[in-house]
Amino acid sequence: MDQPAGRRRTLTAKSASSCHRRRSQVAGRWMAAERRREMSRASRPHLPMRPLWRCRRCGAEWPCQPARLALLVEYRADRTALLVYLSTLMAEAGAQLSQLNGHAAPEDLTRRFISWARAR
Repeated sequence: MDQPAGRRRTLTAKSASSCHRRRSQVAGRWMAAERRREMSRASRPHLPMRPLWRCRRCGAEWPCQPARLALLVEYRADRTALLVYLSTLMAEAGAQLSQLNGHAAPEDLTRRFISWARAR
């Protein structure tokens, strides 16, 4: 705001302190919101978005690479259970994708769901 010449607004210690406090509060709220966003991104797992069978977090075909890694870690002691679980999900995905597409399920479902998890 333009002040007429000779009538400058002087910044007192009290008003400067108040201004600094408001800026600090705004900055603090912004940083807290940013931390919440980062934590929610970091804690959001790579899960399938049904019926599209794409990853909720990264949008890639599910199981995406991070989901595969998480599944391998979770089932590291029982590969057979992992393959049974993935086969069940593959059957579900095949049914849902064929309904969406109006024709048979995509042929690459075995590659997407099973091939990468086989014991080497």
